[in-house]
Amino acid sequence: MRGVPLYVTATPENFDESGYLEANPDIAAAVRAGTLESGRLHFEVFGAKEGREQISSELIEAMQADKIERIKPLLNLERPHVRRGVKYDFLTDELRRETRIVDTNEVSKNNYDAYVRALIDELENGLILDCGAGSRSTYYPNVINYEIVDYVSTDVIGVGESLPFKDASFDGVISIAVLEHVRDPFQCAAEIARVLKPGGKLVCCVAFLSPVHGYPNHYYNMTPQGLRALFERHLEICDQQVIESILPIWSLTWIVSSWARGLEGKTREQFLSMPLRTLLANPEDLLKKPWVTSLSTEKNLELAAGSMIFGRKRLAET
Repeated sequence: MRGVPLYVTATPENFDESGYLEANPDIAAAVRAGTLESGRLHFEVFGAKEGREQISSELIEAMQADKIERIKPLLNLERPHVRRGVKYDFLTDELRRETRIVDTNEVSKNNYDAYVRALIDELENGLILDCGAGSRSTYYPNVINYEIVDYVSTDVIGVGESLPFKDASFDGVISIAVLEHVRDPFQCAAEIARVLKPGGKLVCCVAFLSPVHGYPNHYYNMTPQGLRALFERHLEICDQQVIESILPIWSLTWIVSSWARGLEGKTREQFLSMPLRTLLANPEDLLKKPWVTSLSTEKNLELAAGSMIFGRKRLAET
């Protein structure tokens, strides 16, 4: 199915401040920090020459209105909600507190892989829920973009642990790099299964060997068995794969690159120039190396093999 691209090249004639900032998170961050007056100023000085893009909400307005009207009978409108233009927002303050949702300036943006695009094509005449869609660069008429953030491409706003849709509403569900970021992935998985029609299809991918990355929080990484355990009581697991975009090389380069960014000067150069064979030593023999001891607490928490907590039961209230 052909989707509508949301990104267009910014020009003096079509420039839109909010669309420019949403398409360029680095510029948006500079504006928020006060180091840049506006997106318009950046565009005039740099962006036009760089061929920077912006998001054009006008491209999807009519398509989104039609889509929302189509799914209106599937929504549990008895639940507390507000309207944001044509969109429905079910993210109440109570749900924010329960699920620990906090405001974030980070932008979640990933492209669909071939497996997801195949599902979108297969269910061209059906409806697919993208549960935790992030900001999508292409807008599809048969995909409902469900998010905690009101991006231009977001259709319905809410949390994964409490989907505002009736039972058996969707022909398919997409959940890509989402369940590691929800506080209760078992509840979220149960909700996904609940809104799938009998025979409906799921494509779900979660992090395993990846460093901590917040959007806005990062709670769980999952083994292959852990991912199956989320869904196997609700759905038939038809297949499980490690596709090209999640091969071990991504974990290896991510960890090494992030480790290097946590070092400075001579220590960083020593780390980057040491033979790979060094890492085959007993870790106990490496604990005093500068490239081990120089990492910050924050970087250690991001890349650690594990973490430890110390607790105490609360005293009984009197």
